[in-house]
Amino acid sequence: MTDYGAEEKMDEPSNRQALGTERRMIIQPTSLEDPKLNKLKEVLVDWINTTLKIEHIVVRSLEEDLYDGLVLHHLLRRLAGVHLNVEEIALSTDVQLRKLDAILTALNETFGLNEETAKWNVKLIHSRDLLATLHLLVAIVRRFQPDLALPVNVSVEIIQCEVTKTGIKADKQTEFITFQSNSSEELERESNKECPIDELFKLEAHKIETVKKAILHFVNKNMLSLGLNVTDIDKQIADGVILLLLIGQLEGFFIPLSEFFLCPAGSSEMLHNVTLALDLLIDRGLPVQSIDPQDIVSQDVPATVKVLYHLFKKHKYK
Repeated sequence: MTDYGAEEKMDEPSNRQALGTERRMIIQPTSLEDPKLNKLKEVLVDWINTTLKIEHIVVRSLEEDLYDGLVLHHLLRRLAGVHLNVEEIALSTDVQLRKLDAILTALNETFGLNEETAKWNVKLIHSRDLLATLHLLVAIVRRFQPDLALPVNVSVEIIQCEVTKTGIKADKQTEFITFQSNSSEELERESNKECPIDELFKLEAHKIETVKKAILHFVNKNMLSLGLNVTDIDKQIADGVILLLLIGQLEGFFIPLSEFFLCPAGSSEMLHNVTLALDLLIDRGLPVQSIDPQDIVSQDVPATVKVLYHLFKKHKYK
């Protein structure tokens, strides 16, 4: 049996040392072939690569590419806006461990967890422990990207071994990594989890208008310094100009005028602008991959509001 686990902490390190005990979580090799587990890994890899595309970071293996803290550091900085005074490239083991300790401490504070209650720690992540790495990434997604649909009921069979002075105790368990439920209705709802805007457009018209007004206020507040005012979201966003300028304002960069059509003449130039805007948002880690640029140009209200909602959600407190 291959040992995919690593040393886990007891309630207190001093107690473990005094008792001479060591606990290991070993994933059963058959669990590694579970299609649900592989799908979860695939979704997480795609999400990381989409989020960090603008950083030119590409992850291929969760076990091999996250252990040194580089990817986790970039995720923490991009998703939570937390900048740590740690080395960008950590080559030695000691430096990697120090870097991971700072990153996990910051993440645990964000989650409201302490080292004893978290399902991961520095040693586990650094030893390329798949179970701990998955638990950590799922927690990050739930905290910073709750709209991302993860496979439900993903679990692995584990052997929990405890080595003591008197011998070895082994216990077989099922460890759930994602949402657990036996209810078919709950599973279907979790699997097909929609963006809140999709849910919004199932409600009464006056509730939709209330949200649109809030988003319109957000847009105008951020366009004020450019002397621009939006009165009709659907029509004025359709050509992509306001959207590009808004992205520049919120994300803090200037888009060269040569890159888009400031006064688009026709639907093809409008489509160019909107496509550029959505590409920029994807590069910045916003989940707008499913939105068709043509829908924005065609003044599709749900598509337009959805794009603005994701910007609003990310920047509403700035």
